[in-house]
Amino acid sequence: MFTGLIQKVGKLDGLKKSGEGSVVTVAHDPWDEPLIPGESVAVQGVCLTVVRAAPKRFTCDVLLETLKRTNLGEAAKETPLNLERALRASDRLGGHFVTGHVDGVGKVKEVRVAGRDRVLNIECDKELARGIVMKGSISCDGVSLTVTAVSPTGFEVNLIPLTWQNTSLSRLKAGAGVNLETDLIGKHVQCYLETDKSRSRLTLDKLRETGFA
Repeated sequence: MFTGLIQKVGKLDGLKKSGEGSVVTVAHDPWDEPLIPGESVAVQGVCLTVVRAAPKRFTCDVLLETLKRTNLGEAAKETPLNLERALRASDRLGGHFVTGHVDGVGKVKEVRVAGRDRVLNIECDKELARGIVMKGSISCDGVSLTVTAVSPTGFEVNLIPLTWQNTSLSRLKAGAGVNLETDLIGKHVQCYLETDKSRSRLTLDKLRETGFA
């Protein structure tokens, strides 16, 4: 589990095919507490397991399924990568619950300036867009952001200067692919309501029955 608060921005050192998957190597500045094999790291919002670690780089196996559902397979050498180590039970939860299981890849439609901030307009699959709500949370390339506008085929998020300057999102331009993970709680609510159509009329009593109120 992760929070979507980026701890480092590394770079893609290599991506090599291995059978039906690939092996990715990420270069980075040293961590105060070194990575160890077996731990989880979110790379561009994708939960990967460290198989080899050195002070300034680590290597992970990447499934074919992961390459199909994310933008990692399209990344070139030296591409900036958002990095976050797994959440500890005692850590502050400053973002939102992020699993590192990417739902799909959106496409940047526009990047514009709004005062001191940047606004990303992102298009995505209609099915994915159904799980995105105004003022809800979403992970974009592993960064926890708040949705500021929605449409049937996409959404917008605003980035403060700190986020823009300290994550890989600052490289995004129109047409770029972005790993998207919608809010975990919202997924469960949506699944619950769609499993039985008789539940589609949400009431306060039903929320109480299911523990949401």
